[in-house]
Amino acid sequence: MRICVINPNTAAAMTEVIAAAARSVARPDCEIVAVTSTMGPESIESHYDEALAVPGLLRAIADNPGADGYLVACFGDPGLDAAREVADAPVLGIAEAAMHLAAPLGRTFSIVTTLDRTIGRAVDLVAHYGFAGQCGGVHACDIPVLELETNPATADILEKACSEALRTDGSDAIVLGCAGMADLAQRIGAAIDAPVIDGVAAGVGMLAALAAMGGRTGTASGEFRAPPRKRYSGALQDFEIS
Repeated sequence: MRICVINPNTAAAMTEVIAAAARSVARPDCEIVAVTSTMGPESIESHYDEALAVPGLLRAIADNPGADGYLVACFGDPGLDAAREVADAPVLGIAEAAMHLAAPLGRTFSIVTTLDRTIGRAVDLVAHYGFAGQCGGVHACDIPVLELETNPATADILEKACSEALRTDGSDAIVLGCAGMADLAQRIGAAIDAPVIDGVAAGVGMLAALAAMGGRTGTASGEFRAPPRKRYSGALQDFEIS
């Protein structure tokens, strides 16, 4: 079994954190292939960043065929539907996976993300995935994505933010709202004595289960069939479907 975990930003150091989190929960028969996007923003912290990260994500899928599943390792789940149209195996986003696994762990969960400007996107995804009734709130810790690994106070700031989110929302579990937080899930969970779900680990587990069951993206409705062929121009001309 092979799962391709794609970091849709261009920060290779973050990919290493993501890969370690993925491998820590992978089954013995599961190979994790961690890929860094070759084009786009170095971090994804805005709608603009998300839009420009999608071509790199799609190219990463095209360059890594034959996986049993693909994981989009950004909490905004950028390009997820487009990825499902071109991938030959199931595709999950880490926000999608994290919410699905957090929901059974209590009545409600809270999300702790990076900057407050990303809260709106997380709220949109909560509604899109059907968890509006189970998400107690979305909170920001105000650490930029690229500083998660370099700020020596990151763990302490996140612990405080997660603890406050539980208390404010009356929630039972926490969802970490950035792939760059993946290596801190267990530490924070122990510190706040509550379940803390990292979407990278959640996504790997779900994709492994889907692969074991022979799951695949359905195309009966027509929505997720391969995109129709047409001409693409300018900088995107290499993205034409052949």
